[in-house]
Amino acid sequence: MEYKLSNRTRNYIYKFLKTIMNFGTKWYGLNFNNIYPKMTNFTDPNEIKKEMEFWTYDEFRKFISVEDNIIFKCLFKTLYFCGLRKGEARALNWNDINFTTNMVRINKGLNDNVNKKQYTITSPKTLTSNRTLPLPKELVDDLKVLKEDAMSYTNFKEDWFVFGGSAPLGDDVIRRRKNNNCKTAEVKQIRLHDFRHSCASLLINSGADITLVAKYLGHAKIDETLNTYSHMFKNKLNNIMNIIDTLNDNAKSKLEESPNKEDDFEVSI
Repeated sequence: MEYKLSNRTRNYIYKFLKTIMNFGTKWYGLNFNNIYPKMTNFTDPNEIKKEMEFWTYDEFRKFISVEDNIIFKCLFKTLYFCGLRKGEARALNWNDINFTTNMVRINKGLNDNVNKKQYTITSPKTLTSNRTLPLPKELVDDLKVLKEDAMSYTNFKEDWFVFGGSAPLGDDVIRRRKNNNCKTAEVKQIRLHDFRHSCASLLINSGADITLVAKYLGHAKIDETLNTYSHMFKNKLNNIMNIIDTLNDNAKSKLEESPNKEDDFEVSI
């Protein structure tokens, strides 16, 4: 508490501690049953949370229309349509993409500047981050063009990075490209991670089931999806109320049109 850490960082440390305790329970028979009930997440009602930004479909189409480089075009479409985390997209190899089934396999991530290394391939964020997703036809067509270009190099290998080649595209390179495109296309600036939020918004507003949205994004629990995008589901709740109100109004109208129906019903009994 003395270090003035954000709640997110505090809770990350808290989860890491629980992971260690769970390891001790599983492998060494340690018992923390008296401690677990006393452990709760850090909360701070005064903390100002970073606002979640996202693009509508039309905004994304405007953004992608100014991109003429096939690598970046494929990268931004993958982030937007597939909802991948930035590290998941940067870690993709060509052998992760199946052009027969038009599916992409996500089973790793990529971090920069770890232990003085330029980049490090890591395991997925969670077990459910391991997933296989269908690719939209438009993205498949672009990826085929990108692969043909990559295969023109004599030293091409299937384990090359989809977005980069023998080495992945740099984080700063991607960010600068995104920022420049936003200015050119005259759309609002959003973070690279907000492409993932934009994908969630696209799915939710298109009526996708919450269970499928959670699976698509690789969330460990549906609660994570609901908590993260609760504001988006408020509109869905209003839609449900509209459905109920419409049913009630229709029922009321039928009764008003047939005022003697109740009498007829009693006679028949």
